[in-house]
Amino acid sequence: MTESKTEPLTYDLGFSTDPAPERARRTNRVGAFLAEARSWFRAWRRTRPFWGALWLIVAGAWIIYWMSFDIGIALTGGWSYSAGYVMGGSLIMFGLVTWLAPHYRSLSGIVGFLIALGAFPTANLGGFVVGSVLGIIGGSMIWSWGEKKPRTSGPAGG
Repeated sequence: MTESKTEPLTYDLGFSTDPAPERARRTNRVGAFLAEARSWFRAWRRTRPFWGALWLIVAGAWIIYWMSFDIGIALTGGWSYSAGYVMGGSLIMFGLVTWLAPHYRSLSGIVGFLIALGAFPTANLGGFVVGSVLGIIGGSMIWSWGEKKPRTSGPAGG
């Protein structure tokens, strides 16, 4: 005799009472979106001097943070009070310009380097030396950056 397996009797209500399949589909969509966003960000980052600009932005934020003057005092107190805000804001601006318009990298790298040097004597030793050092490193990285060449898909050498 052959045994027949009987399926349990189920009713199609038009919706699932088990949340696991929907959660799995949602997780797969989120995972696919995150993977695509990561690959887009990686491609975007490789077409510009990303890390140098990040160092410039961090240097500018550091210098502004260590300027312990209220913005009202800085606006009315003269250059010695407002220098940190001007220098730090300039470093942040040149870092953003480098991210958004990488063809200006030579200009923004050199000017960022010079502003970081100028922040040392004018803005609390450039954020107690840390901001100036980060700005010098970031400006140097931006100025020396070159676009990546496409990889060849063959054996190295002739």
